[in-house]
Amino acid sequence: MRLLNSLFYYGFLIPVSYLPYPVLYFLSDGLYVVIYKMIGYRKQVVIKNIINSFPEKTTEEHLQIEKKFYCHLCDLIVESIKVFTISEKEVLKRMKILNPEFINRFYDQGKSVILAGGHYNNWELFAVAIDAPLKHKAVAIYKPLSNAFFDKRMRDTRSRYGLKMISTKVTKDEFEKKDDLRVIIFGVDQFPGNHKNCYWANFLNQDTAMIFGAEKYAKEYNYPVLSGRINKVKRGYYTFEFTDAIETPVTTSYGEITEKINYLLEQDIIASPQFWLWSHKRWKLPRPVEQQAEKIIPLEL
Repeated sequence: MRLLNSLFYYGFLIPVSYLPYPVLYFLSDGLYVVIYKMIGYRKQVVIKNIINSFPEKTTEEHLQIEKKFYCHLCDLIVESIKVFTISEKEVLKRMKILNPEFINRFYDQGKSVILAGGHYNNWELFAVAIDAPLKHKAVAIYKPLSNAFFDKRMRDTRSRYGLKMISTKVTKDEFEKKDDLRVIIFGVDQFPGNHKNCYWANFLNQDTAMIFGAEKYAKEYNYPVLSGRINKVKRGYYTFEFTDAIETPVTTSYGEITEKINYLLEQDIIASPQFWLWSHKRWKLPRPVEQQAEKIIPLEL
């Protein structure tokens, strides 16, 4: 298996990653035909998620979101392959951090922070771009891949220009360190895996189990929680901007942080739904029967 993984990585992915962007987007256009038109990759999951999230939209509007999503997904695939060999200069040209002063003020105050975000637009390019413009050391919490070969390649790729990758298994150890001021990055829109330590709320018109880790650690260590948005300027070019901060987590009520960071992500998705990862089986965890009678309150500020 390791030999096959090596052949695929070094014999296909790396050569493709050296191709110029115009050629990659030509491949993306072809990939769209294969993945969407021919194979219909997770098409039932995608359209079900879209319909349930936007019940007020028409069938035609649902299909337009679906088509635009698959176009973006194919671009994301080739852009993610490009990240294997992209230069730091090219990274910083294609993912501009618009307002680093928003987070740098916390560094000047001697504070580490948490940055909460979702799988919206190009998070892979963001991963290799985020460390260089900031004063904080960038650290990302991630769940290791089951394939050890590609888990290492993914970690090495994302870490090429400064980002430190930390397994979810040792998250607390990272918070206990006192050596550097860090921005610790949490993904908030992933599937929790089980009912343990999740928070239930309404997200995109659906009863949703939300990961509680960002709030848990923010309140335990009183790390300010920042939110941000990746914007797509045009094909292959993005910007990132910090948009909000919860500066004193210890003063918040239970669930307040989780609801706010998910609300902000939800607003981005509503504004431009094609850029979210609709192929993800986000809602496969049912709400426990004993909690069914509880009122689900829509996310709001």
